[in-house]
Amino acid sequence: MGMAFRKILFAALLLCGPALAAPVATTEGPVEGVANQGVIRFLGIPYAKPPVGDLRWMPPQPVAKWTAARKAGQFGPTCAQVTTLGPFAGPPNSNEDCLYLNVFTGDLKAKRPVLVWIHGGGYFDGASNDYDAAKLVTRGKLVVVTFNYRLNLFGFMAHPAIDAEGHAFGNYGIMDMQAALQWVKRNAASFGGDPNNVTVGGQSAGAGASTAIVVSPASTGLIHRAIFQSGGYTPFAGKATAEARGQKFATSAGCTTGDIAKCLRALPAAKIAGLAGTASATSPFVGGPMLDGTILPRQLITAFQSGAFNQVPMMMGTTADEGNFNAGITQYFKPGRAALTEADYRGYLQRTYGGNAGPGGGLPAYPKTTVEAVLAQYPVTKAGAQMAWDSAHSDAQACRGQYTAPAIAGRAPLFMYLFKDRTAQSYFPKMPGYQPLAYHTADIPYLFTGYHGGPQGLPITLTPAQAKLSDRLVDAWANFARTGNPNGTSDAPWPRWKKDGAAYLVQDAGWTSQTNAEFTAAHKCGFWNKILLYK
Repeated sequence: MGMAFRKILFAALLLCGPALAAPVATTEGPVEGVANQGVIRFLGIPYAKPPVGDLRWMPPQPVAKWTAARKAGQFGPTCAQVTTLGPFAGPPNSNEDCLYLNVFTGDLKAKRPVLVWIHGGGYFDGASNDYDAAKLVTRGKLVVVTFNYRLNLFGFMAHPAIDAEGHAFGNYGIMDMQAALQWVKRNAASFGGDPNNVTVGGQSAGAGASTAIVVSPASTGLIHRAIFQSGGYTPFAGKATAEARGQKFATSAGCTTGDIAKCLRALPAAKIAGLAGTASATSPFVGGPMLDGTILPRQLITAFQSGAFNQVPMMMGTTADEGNFNAGITQYFKPGRAALTEADYRGYLQRTYGGNAGPGGGLPAYPKTTVEAVLAQYPVTKAGAQMAWDSAHSDAQACRGQYTAPAIAGRAPLFMYLFKDRTAQSYFPKMPGYQPLAYHTADIPYLFTGYHGGPQGLPITLTPAQAKLSDRLVDAWANFARTGNPNGTSDAPWPRWKKDGAAYLVQDAGWTSQTNAEFTAAHKCGFWNKILLYK
């Protein structure tokens, strides 16, 4: 091979690989991204000051501005977390300096819809790093923004000593999300996005956070559509419940007398992270969004039923086998990862519905007969304990969404779905008898290229058949972000939710609709509507 040819080949390889993109001006300072295969990535852009020292448990503050172009080719650090949900999240760390966002775009001069995506993880773990939006950019023609937000005790903690300081309190993670949305409103146009067409969406806790944003008065003018993927119907904790939890945390941390707020803010981050739980479970001190009177002034279902929310088009659904995710986590941490037993299943039901398991916020505890009532409907059969667990959990989640639907649909366009590709690949390791099927989080790789949970998750590459379903999902998500209708401009095949008639799209190879009555029967919603606590 001649030297001249080698030089030409080398130059060609450089053109095919990542290349620095021209700096883009933001209101805080210029950023320099990386372009590769039709996607320009701007990673690790700070959207608020590091919430450290005196800024711990304070609303996010404006970031210090800069003048020289900031390199934006690497993700920012993940937020402090210790519970990893098996291979889902991590790595465990005690980073407080973590308020960074990422922009994925394909055309800086366009005016594309913006999708702001909130990662899941129960409000106590997860990160934006594993959400590669390449396909949503290249096929969907969207600008996608992902970001990290404060988690567990750093992001959701109420204590009377801090709550009396005169600032918004408790929901620091939600305030971070709203700060990211404000950044988008200021800067989207510089990245080829339309600040007047912003969809907020997320999966699991990211879906719950998206509903919190929809019902929060502080979100007015920041969002124009919303997507709730496997979540979005969990009640908020009451202030009294949250503060009691925070006081127990302070006692465990040794902050009980004198200036308690100062004591809490002086704690080493590693100590707080240690009090947040273990790899397999959160501590009793950890919670999520709460009724604080300002950011979240009313209960979720009350906001929807009263119309006191940002009335934007919404899309909401679950997977067919939601329960196989938390069942899988339980098996992951068992000795030898042994198959789940009826005792494991009963333990799940007791933790979820037993005793004083009501979610707070003025909601009562579940009746003491609830565990046995669920067992009667979902007994362990020859299919095994895991499948009983899966059915009970999945139907409950599906029916929570169905219960919420009429309150939303009476005031804003609503599109419901059930993801039912039971061939979905799992990032869990192989475990005896474990069947992932269409598990909670199984749909994420169909939207975000190569998603595999976290650093310990097995890699996922879609099969040709799965790639076709991925095409349909990306098209629907992009259509919804663009128009507020996943079909684009027509009324089919995805029906707008109605109590009578077609109401759900079943997301599998068939891509067919289902009536509300069929959905009710399939998921035993008549039973669950008598059991679950909504208001």
